Amino acid sequence: MAFAQTDLQREVATLLVEALNLDVAPETIDPEAPLYGEGLGLDSIDILEVALVVSQRYGFQLRSDDEDNVRIFKSLASLADHIAANRQPK
Repeated sequence: MAFAQTDLQREVATLLVEALNLDVAPETIDPEAPLYGEGLGLDSIDILEVALVVSQRYGFQLRSDDEDNVRIFKSLASLADHIAANRQPK
């Protein structure tokens, strides 16, 4: 089942699938489903990997000690919103 995703959500979903070798199609990731635990089922190591790839791709650091991480990594939608607000122009 494909979900309605914004262009950036689709781009980030593809990044997640490629970076973590997930066995799901990017368009099947619900933008509102949790990334961590239930939902997509990522663990803390996966989140660190995502933070690294996002930093490389979008030009800003996601820090492991950021108190907003729970909100940032809540869902694909929240991660995409954070990237949209913080990415550096190319």
